Amino acid sequence: MPDHDLHSFMAQITNEMGSEYDRIYARAAQDPGTAGDEGEENWARLFKEWLPPAYHVETKGRLIGHDGRMSPQIDVVVLKPAYPRKLLEKKIWLAGGVAAAFECKTTITAAHVTASIIRCAEFKGLYAPREGSPRVELRSPLIYGLLAHSHSWKGEKSKPIENIQSALEATASKVAHPRLEMDVLCVADLATWSKMLISRYEAAWNPDTEAELTKVFGAACGPMTAMSCSSHDSASQDTTFRPVGALLNDLTRQIAWADPNVRDIADYFRLANLGGSGSGSMRPWPLSTYSSTVAREIAAGRLSNGVPWDEWSIGGL
Repeated sequence: MPDHDLHSFMAQITNEMGSEYDRIYARAAQDPGTAGDEGEENWARLFKEWLPPAYHVETKGRLIGHDGRMSPQIDVVVLKPAYPRKLLEKKIWLAGGVAAAFECKTTITAAHVTASIIRCAEFKGLYAPREGSPRVELRSPLIYGLLAHSHSWKGEKSKPIENIQSALEATASKVAHPRLEMDVLCVADLATWSKMLISRYEAAWNPDTEAELTKVFGAACGPMTAMSCSSHDSASQDTTFRPVGALLNDLTRQIAWADPNVRDIADYFRLANLGGSGSGSMRPWPLSTYSSTVAREIAAGRLSNGVPWDEWSIGGL
């Protein structure tokens, strides 16, 4: 593929994030509160500049569920176009009007990853479970992510990607349902992890693990989820890849599932390979994770393959 201006823009953003990190980090010990605020503003500015203009981006606040339950404080929120203008100046965000919520760290650690996974489940717990298709049952209406400028593993032999991956996998068992899982984790100078779904995976596809998968599924098939890691070291990765590009690609795609007006630009980002290539370890879930109606359809194999924006697709949800 010829060079694309989109990838040049992502390189510029990455350089700016790196410069900001150096500036913020130099003063973090003197004033950690201000350093954190400045880091959040960097991410908020990125979303303001790159997400569809109808979406409002705000910092600092808490989500309130329809039943009055409150979330912990969150750093950055992306509000839906229909969000009431009168309430844009408030710092209590109506959960039904929030498209995405993000925690922001200047320098990420394994402890941050673990804590964020637990907090994600708490935030998504404000939303009632949905029924009707594989996608809506396996995903929350809230997109939730963890963002960082850089990481804490700077030694010559350090393995930051493996460390973050280990933290993700070690904490996965504490999440009781796919809809409560984290959607995206981006470290601007390292990699982006994006949640991926397979709505129907047959245990027989892998004879070495068939018995184990059948036990977990409680059937011959079931859903799988994964956090797919895209980094400069990913197999077949283009030299133009940037983690912030993968973040914007994934976030735009997830917003577009709920907002068809965004699908043209989401498709464009995908075709321009903004997300790059990636891979990740799959986690199996019981077939009973689905509602009984959807589970019957999944077991019968009534799914599509390769149909764009189909909530009954085998993958790409």
